[in-house]
Amino acid sequence: MAKFIALLLCVMLTPASAVTLTDDRGVQVTLTQSPQRIITLLPSLTETVCVLGACNRLVGTDNFANWPEDVKKLPKLGGLDDTSLEALVRLKPDLVLAARSTRLINRLESLGLKVLALEPQNQADVKRVMHTVAQALQLPQADAAADTVWQQALDGMEQAKSSMPAKAKGTSVYFEASTGGYAAGEASFIGEVMLHLGLRNVVPRTMGAFPQLNPEYVVRANPDLILLAEPMAIDLHKRPGWSAMQAVKHKRICAFTPAQGDVLVRPGPRLGEAAHIIAQCLKRHYP
Repeated sequence: MAKFIALLLCVMLTPASAVTLTDDRGVQVTLTQSPQRIITLLPSLTETVCVLGACNRLVGTDNFANWPEDVKKLPKLGGLDDTSLEALVRLKPDLVLAARSTRLINRLESLGLKVLALEPQNQADVKRVMHTVAQALQLPQADAAADTVWQQALDGMEQAKSSMPAKAKGTSVYFEASTGGYAAGEASFIGEVMLHLGLRNVVPRTMGAFPQLNPEYVVRANPDLILLAEPMAIDLHKRPGWSAMQAVKHKRICAFTPAQGDVLVRPGPRLGEAAHIIAQCLKRHYP
């Protein structure tokens, strides 16, 4: 009975506008009012806030947030491992949206700041995070707003699929997501985009979303096509064993610009655009 009375009092004393959300740590975060000073520490979260129409509430971002254009003007606070606590606190945020792996989360919370840790890995996560962010923003009809953004991403992926050359279907691909040999597997959001386009990922779902691979694994997989950012595409033939791979031998390599790379590795609202970037590359190699 005592617990019931305590729960009832809590409900009665909580403002009507309050919302309680569970983040990717499993932590419940209660926002007693609509946040108006938001800091984002992951580029995809910045993009999600902006596409949901709340870009004007952002007061700071991580160093890598660069879309939409307006966010480039905001104070930059560092990366996952080197966020400036002092600079962040000076901005007096009423909500911090961060990656679950951001090291500063515990210190931020110890200072009384509200932190939602959100780090999507697959497309289901992306959709869920859109809903969580919309609810945190306390948008009118938050779920409908998130559904609209998600449907736009799905429509973009479907349009990209319809533009794919027929001879590219079933092409085996290796997507190097970052330096150090981290690949985008079937279980990742971009892996799911490639699957939707009819491509065959050489990194199966069982290996996780973004596994770090031994270079020999890629050589043995011998993909038809390699996708990676421009800087990583330099001197691929000098990697041990890679010169004998089909993709390297026949120069079937998609080397993406930095701007394209940003779109491809961010689990946010631009998944449809990511699909189009990949489809354009396939059109060049399979005309």
